[in-house]
Amino acid sequence: MTITKFEEIEAWTEARSLAKTVYEATRTDAFRADPDLRRQMRRAAVSAMANIAEGFDGGSNREFARFLRLARRSASELQSHLYLCMDQDYISGESFDSLYSHARKVKELIGGFLRYLASAPDPRNRGSSRSKRET
Repeated sequence: MTITKFEEIEAWTEARSLAKTVYEATRTDAFRADPDLRRQMRRAAVSAMANIAEGFDGGSNREFARFLRLARRSASELQSHLYLCMDQDYISGESFDSLYSHARKVKELIGGFLRYLASAPDPRNRGSSRSKRET
């Protein structure tokens, strides 16, 4: 299968869903009282999906992999923020588990794509379009 746009990447789709969920979770009164944490959480979630998209339009598998690693780190950052949210009683244990698992799924999908890229021929070296990836 050839991926022709970043919206077709499962990790991006899941990261988008995570960002939406984080925005919903941070609309509560507790987060209004802590706008810095709310901003940090939202930025980390958005960064995960944005780095996948930005990397897809890069010139090589190596460059794409660099952006995927940044996206994975952003998901890890979000997971770390979730501990503080739970410690401050901004979210319930159930919300923590759900959000943490969602971020873990994003990281797993990114990891799988990184493994694929490590073994795939680089489209830039084969004369293929820079915006297509074989999967």
